Amino acid sequence: MTAMSNATLTADHIVQLGKAFRASKALFSAGELGVFSALAKGPRDLEELRIEVGVSERGARDFFDSLVALRLLERDGAGRYRNTPEADLYLDRDKQTYIGGELDHFNKRGYPHWHSLTAALKTGKPQSVASAGNYFLDVYSDQSVLETYTEGMTAGARLVAPAIATKFPWHQHRTVVDIGTSQGGLPVEIARAHAHITGGGFDLPPVRPRFERYVERHGLSERLRFHAGDFLRDPLPGAEVLIIGRVLHNWDLATKLMLLRKAHDALPSAGALIVYERMIDDGRQISAAGLLASLNMLIMTDGGFDYTPADLMGWMRDAGFRNLRSERVTNELSMVVGTK
Repeated sequence: MTAMSNATLTADHIVQLGKAFRASKALFSAGELGVFSALAKGPRDLEELRIEVGVSERGARDFFDSLVALRLLERDGAGRYRNTPEADLYLDRDKQTYIGGELDHFNKRGYPHWHSLTAALKTGKPQSVASAGNYFLDVYSDQSVLETYTEGMTAGARLVAPAIATKFPWHQHRTVVDIGTSQGGLPVEIARAHAHITGGGFDLPPVRPRFERYVERHGLSERLRFHAGDFLRDPLPGAEVLIIGRVLHNWDLATKLMLLRKAHDALPSAGALIVYERMIDDGRQISAAGLLASLNMLIMTDGGFDYTPADLMGWMRDAGFRNLRSERVTNELSMVVGTK
């Protein structure tokens, strides 16, 4: 490389990556403090906002102005802060579109464990609590963790639900069951978009009360019901469409294949399986979200990893699925659909 070409290089990208955690944590703290919900009620000046959310005088101005620079807040000429349109839509706890539960999950569960990435890379071992069998049984035994986790899964489902509700031919089917449903965020949105659809969600027994409250809140208790079970040990409930979303990546290859075979067994002839995930691009070069999600599985699970659409279609084909297709559904998430 010539001296002239060296002169055009900067360290900006590297430095920005190295400091990216600061922006993430500022967002997490703002959500934890309730900044966006406070401003959803109306603009606040510096003193009003810092008192309402419980921030000390030192650092308050820098904190709120950082959120302005990160394009999460706006500040007018009179010094009053307000949410950006995106923050107001997605980060106000009182709105149906709230996705802050997933951010809260990242903050409380994911963020601290990423400090141990180097140890995970050296040992190949998880750096969190990952017991043998279905470790979610241990996770869900703690009610505070259960609340954080299920709220996070609901927030994630809200982002993908509109695409799945429109990109799949629901008019050809009548029933759906979401495997690993958590609070039922995805089947609720599908049922709201398609009045003929019934079904429900499948998850571990401790999740039932949260599912039933969430479904009742949306007036869908007569159309959606909870199926309790452990998919590592129990058969999956039957429906014309099964959905497995952000589940397979938690498990090793043998378990992934077992779950796909169980899904095939549970479906009727011509039934469909939808799998969605932060999939890695087939060339494994551009999907930073999918690759980093796979590193998260290294840290958090005993054997989990993310995969490409080609990987998944090969596994589904081996399980007996046909008419396989892959489609991007959000900026980060892709789905693969197959029929029996």
